[in-house]
Amino acid sequence: MLSSLALVSILGTTVLAGCSSGKDNNNAPTNSTGNAASDSNFHQEGMPIVDKPVTLDVLTIRWGNMGDTFTKNTWLQELEKNSNVKINWQVISSSDWDAQKSVMLASGKLPDMIIGDIAFGDSDIVNNLSIFRPLDDYIDKYMPNLKAAMAETPELKKLSTFPDGKIYSLPARLPSRPYSSVQPVINKQWLDKLGLKAPETLDELYNVLKAFKEKDPNGNGKADEIPYADSKDIDMNLLAPFGITDIRGNHMVLKDGKPEYFPTSEEYKAGIAWTNKLYSEGLIDKETFTQDDTMLTAKRQNPDAALIGFSYQWTPDAVFGQWSKQYETIAPITGPDGKKYQIGDPNGMSFRRNEVLITTSNEHPEVAARWADEFYTGEASIQNFWGAIGTTIEKNGDGTYTLMDPPDGTSADAWYWDGSLRDFGPKYASPEFEKSIKLDPASGDGLKLQLDSLGKDYVTTPFPDVMYTVEEYAELPTLLTDIESYIKSTRAKWVTKGGIDQEWDAYVKKLNDMGLAKLIKIYDDAYNRYMSVQ
Repeated sequence: MLSSLALVSILGTTVLAGCSSGKDNNNAPTNSTGNAASDSNFHQEGMPIVDKPVTLDVLTIRWGNMGDTFTKNTWLQELEKNSNVKINWQVISSSDWDAQKSVMLASGKLPDMIIGDIAFGDSDIVNNLSIFRPLDDYIDKYMPNLKAAMAETPELKKLSTFPDGKIYSLPARLPSRPYSSVQPVINKQWLDKLGLKAPETLDELYNVLKAFKEKDPNGNGKADEIPYADSKDIDMNLLAPFGITDIRGNHMVLKDGKPEYFPTSEEYKAGIAWTNKLYSEGLIDKETFTQDDTMLTAKRQNPDAALIGFSYQWTPDAVFGQWSKQYETIAPITGPDGKKYQIGDPNGMSFRRNEVLITTSNEHPEVAARWADEFYTGEASIQNFWGAIGTTIEKNGDGTYTLMDPPDGTSADAWYWDGSLRDFGPKYASPEFEKSIKLDPASGDGLKLQLDSLGKDYVTTPFPDVMYTVEEYAELPTLLTDIESYIKSTRAKWVTKGGIDQEWDAYVKKLNDMGLAKLIKIYDDAYNRYMSVQ
């Protein structure tokens, strides 16, 4: 994900200074409902958005050592030229952001806009609502593209509505995203050498892992093969065949359309008993619960021979270094109930919120709303995800779009991040528009869509990306600290030493004593609020 671009890190003092500067030739603020009818400089529709230039300070966060080269995106530059809205981009590295964020929130002094959900999370916004503008009226009056997108795809409005019923941040639907998240990946070269087919059931997976351990598939004459390995814990995706597909990482799944906390379910109990069987026979790395990510990476990329047999990954070439071509993605493993379960989202792994925030420091919120609305078209979205037409994307005579090849020595992903906002910022690529996007199935985003065909029919409906109230956010840390720690330590004990049948009732009782019912009620209340949004 990270590119090798030069780091552009703007100090917090610079950001704060930019917030209070005079920025344009028409400084009269609009009222809180975005009524700019008396502002002769502003146009409610068409271009330019303003006759006399208005400058907006826009903060965005970039991963690691990424810089500000995305600002040279031709589409962004053309929007600035055509709209008369000048953007003073304030780019901060993610590695510097945490410390600056706390100072900024404490001061209450923010730039005019924030782009990208990496900047402020739900709790940041909910606990500081006074410095972010409610956007419902702006959407209604000044954002026809987003308004149409919300009508076509109601998920966008559900996702963006805060517990008080208002919208404070704007969403995104990224283009050409798969339905499946991580998928099972196996060493095909090992399978071929041992004359085995890709496993389809839990029994077949067990037999394959056992053969990987005992029959020297890497051919180096050593018993060094590790059928399955993780770091710090087992990957919960290993329990996917039992119907456990926890895409939010909060231990909540939907079962028969209703929320369920899976660590107290019979499916979880059965899944942990199965992993204990694997561990006791040496089919799970003995260091899984004690090694860190660096140690795991060293095993995955061992210089002398491939060591790992089975994993869950985004793409098969994700983590195995020089051995990556030995691996292939396979279909989900059938569970004990005869069904397949794939983690993901049947609406697509496309949706984001908190991609645009307009602050109360902004003297021209209607201008900011109109500017942001220009991003909510298919053609704008692909140019802010992959790069500009003519630079990264080719627009074909038949109305389709294809991605150009990156320069030699540059990965496609790094190239896209270099020239666009990529995962961050407002976007809406409708399902219909996506039909015009043609991706190379052999690499990058196109490869993931190709692999998605193996699992998309089995993707479960996830517990939604809910939000919590101020009171709920205050309670969650205390509840989660003890409960999550107990679940994790008990899981490690049961996987490595067994005993789940004998200790299950006491385990459930202790969780209830820790306040599990209160935690589940918070999740249920948040779920019901989310589902009630019309």
